[in-house]
Amino acid sequence: MLQRRGVDAVIAAINSEEATLVLIERDNPEPRLLEIRNLCDEKDIKVEEGSRTDVWRMALPAKEGEPEHPLALALVGRKPNLSLEEVFQNGGIIWLLDGVQYATNMGFCIRTAEVSGGDAMIISNKMSHSERSAVKGSSMRATRFIPIHYTETENALKLAKENNIRVIVAEDVGTIPPWESDLTGNILIVIGAEREGVSQESLDAADQIIRLPMEGFIPSYNLQVAISTLAIEAIRQRK
Repeated sequence: MLQRRGVDAVIAAINSEEATLVLIERDNPEPRLLEIRNLCDEKDIKVEEGSRTDVWRMALPAKEGEPEHPLALALVGRKPNLSLEEVFQNGGIIWLLDGVQYATNMGFCIRTAEVSGGDAMIISNKMSHSERSAVKGSSMRATRFIPIHYTETENALKLAKENNIRVIVAEDVGTIPPWESDLTGNILIVIGAEREGVSQESLDAADQIIRLPMEGFIPSYNLQVAISTLAIEAIRQRK
């Protein structure tokens, strides 16, 4: 799990240098929140503020004896402010939205990537400031907790090859179902645009092409279903 829940757990994560970002309840006078702020200042850890509802919504379910509404949460194991080059140097599971057009779809995909423990999301489509704000909103602000980078598909594929990261493409021309694929190790998973699918350059760079089984009349799943299916299968394999 990438989250530490509650004031005591957050302070422990900060002191052990596991914490990479802290989310605290805004305008709460609890003295220990000031302690958390001071510790984060000392260790140069970013602090995000959220409403009581925001912190509660982001929190893992309470265990027996824990408060229902934690005052603080810590992110561990993932650095949300990595540069694009650092993302590929670190590896893990990196997602690439190859030509995806709609901000709402991008936001939902970012949320899925974050929830499933992904290490970064790369978006090849250039977006205006207002469009990027729409992406952030539809992700339920999951953009706070995972690196998001906008760059050309060609550059993302180049960085993957330079860092020995396998390229996994999900596309109808694939022959391997998700459960027979290899989603372990350092991988870049490429999901294509809503209508056109993945680009030819992604297909040419692929080490593996996965096809999601379909039995109905409509010939493709919604984009969010595709990324969710692969994300959950990756969790299963990596356990």
